[in-house]
Amino acid sequence: MLLALVPAVTAVAVLGRLHPDEVYQFLEPAYARVHGYGVLAWEWKMGLRNWAAPLVLAAVLQMGSWLRLTDPWVARGLLALPIWALQAWGLVAAVRLGRRRAGTLGGWAAAFAVGCLPLFLVAAGRTLGEALSLPLLLVAADALSREERPRASGLLGGAALGLAFVVRYGSLPAVAAGLAWVAARRRWALLGWAGVGLGGVLLALGALDWWSWGAPWHSVRAWFRFNVGSGGAARTFGAEPPGYYWPLLASEVPLWVWPALLYGAWKLRPRVGVPLVMAVLMLAALLQTAHKEERFLYPVVVLGVAEASAGLGALLRQLREGWRQGLVAALALVVSARAAPPSMDLRGDQFRAIVKATRPVEATGLLIVNEGLWGSGGYFYVGKRIPWLTCDWPHDGAFQMAMHDRRFNRVVTFEGRALAELQAAGFHVLGTEGRETILAR
Repeated sequence: MLLALVPAVTAVAVLGRLHPDEVYQFLEPAYARVHGYGVLAWEWKMGLRNWAAPLVLAAVLQMGSWLRLTDPWVARGLLALPIWALQAWGLVAAVRLGRRRAGTLGGWAAAFAVGCLPLFLVAAGRTLGEALSLPLLLVAADALSREERPRASGLLGGAALGLAFVVRYGSLPAVAAGLAWVAARRRWALLGWAGVGLGGVLLALGALDWWSWGAPWHSVRAWFRFNVGSGGAARTFGAEPPGYYWPLLASEVPLWVWPALLYGAWKLRPRVGVPLVMAVLMLAALLQTAHKEERFLYPVVVLGVAEASAGLGALLRQLREGWRQGLVAALALVVSARAAPPSMDLRGDQFRAIVKATRPVEATGLLIVNEGLWGSGGYFYVGKRIPWLTCDWPHDGAFQMAMHDRRFNRVVTFEGRALAELQAAGFHVLGTEGRETILAR
């Protein structure tokens, strides 16, 4: 539980975003539901998303609003509570998976292998589909791996698979992998109950889409049409060769994982666990998809580490002597700590600067310099209904408009861009936040 708290607290302390979707597919729609205004991305106008996760976040924000906890930083802290609970559930599931396959040492290995992974520490506290679906996949993997109580395990496993799909449609290969693993082991009762659990969630998704978009599973069809059927994602956001992911896997996966996977396949039964099958099938789908992004790898990496931790636990159990176990465990922990975190610039200093700039009552308008709309924090981080604009250079129309409109009395500029032009327009420096300068007039 404490290990899952670290990424949740870090995300609130740092703010920022790993990807614009963190704001505009989750935080901003939830904020708009509660307050009646916000910037809705094109996906929400075309019906490529479902409202399940934003509605949950909106419920938390609404409770905060009733308690007058509307400051953006405080509101983000409130949202960290359910995110922490979800990540803790997933981490407990990873521990159970490790313990089931490799005993107590396997459970401890899973806890620290996943919980101390740099990728997990940075991403798990974020409102991204990849980060929110991963713990549900771990819960499903744990439930489908149980030998006892097929009805309860199947219902939980199927429902968790369904929820992982609802949160992120790109989790479909992992859903198929989990069910295929159960079928390969001929556990038909478990598979049947998993189908019931999955079917219940999918029916609820159909009803939600009917209410939201006027047709059952509208967002599912629209998402697959854009991302898979028509190649719209590649045309809109670009395409990358299959080799795009190999350097990322080499840097973000700790080196001990690869031999631990082989050792686990040799020593453990079953030789291959649910997490590895999920990771392999997801990676295969990613390699075949033209549009590629670093964040898509997150579930693949964590599922692979969860699988490998059982192999590490089996090795520790084989060593027997305490000093050898301690040496190998410490070495694995050090190697894990040296794995690469996500390469994206979080821009946490920008988001913190936005919150500080707009927090005073006298702030009536904001200009964000050296940033685009989708890189900014939206109304969620502005925190109130005031006009705000983004621009790159002083000659941009948005910059010129803000200089002539006296409502715009706050500016946040990245790396001091247009500082002279801003001061010439009557702005003075209030302070700095990292690479950001906050000005007022």
